[in-house]
Amino acid sequence: MPAARAMAQRAAPGPAAALAPEIEDYLRHLAVERRLAARTVTLYREALQRLQDSAALEAVPLRQAQPHHLRGWAARLRGSGLGPRSIALALAAWRGLYRHWGRHGEVAANPVAGLRAPKAGKPLPKALSVEQAVQLAEHAQARARARGPQPKTEAAADARLALRDHAIVELLYGSGLRVAEILGLDLRASAQAQREGHGWIDMADAAAHVLGKGSKRRSVPVGRAALAALQAWIGVRAQLARGDEPALFVSRRGTRLSAGQLRLRLKAQSQASGLATPVHPHMLRHSFASHLLQSSGDLRAVQELLGHASITTTQVYTKLDHQHLAKVYDAAHPRARRKSP
Repeated sequence: MPAARAMAQRAAPGPAAALAPEIEDYLRHLAVERRLAARTVTLYREALQRLQDSAALEAVPLRQAQPHHLRGWAARLRGSGLGPRSIALALAAWRGLYRHWGRHGEVAANPVAGLRAPKAGKPLPKALSVEQAVQLAEHAQARARARGPQPKTEAAADARLALRDHAIVELLYGSGLRVAEILGLDLRASAQAQREGHGWIDMADAAAHVLGKGSKRRSVPVGRAALAALQAWIGVRAQLARGDEPALFVSRRGTRLSAGQLRLRLKAQSQASGLATPVHPHMLRHSFASHLLQSSGDLRAVQELLGHASITTTQVYTKLDHQHLAKVYDAAHPRARRKSP
């Protein structure tokens, strides 16, 4: 046993070296010029750290790496237990780095160009049923109403946050926004919002103007329930927000709400509402799309509302719709189920 333990310790990798300055420059390019979401940049950073570590292990300068090197390093990803989707993301990060260097004449060819990740199955997105989505929204509404107006105390701050959380749930489910889109909303349109790539709510027009993936702007209708929840939140927002904070949704500290804070609050709400499965924000976006398609059957409209560049991305919801119809058929049609012998 001691010998085996010593062998394992020798095989264990040491602490990762800091990323090279040229890789940090590329990540800054993604964050500032390409305006990729902070979460995406974080995932790319992790992938590029793996690339740098693999190259260091074989003493291969990254700019001199050849396709056979990259194939071996990609195989190492799979051997480490990464799934097809994670490998695909890592290869995208590697490919992007070499493409960036190629544009600046720092490499002659992209050694990742011919590499493909193993095929992954396409699991259906997880969506709530209509009843579950309404249960969550109504719980958030009841919680917000129960708090009521209070003096300036810790309990008063909680009451205002309950109004904020209700507005977020109604927007996520009622408009199908992404996390980055909802957190990127400002209270109102401004030159600063345009310059910083933010969206805003137009209460008069009942619309959310958001900046989606690929820096594409779109306008999404805001329903009556969401408008009412937003009105209630905006009425108390100034009591939490810092004076110069443009964000529509702010934290207890008065600054723009973070994705992590939103996820934690939504998870807590879903559990408090009695739902068996913790709800994450994207589940409400899936629910929005699935329920809208079930009601309208208009796939193209759902694509526009979600901001999908390709309708093939939206078509996954037709499978959810088929599942829903199959359940309705099984439950209602007299010939749906065979009688037990």
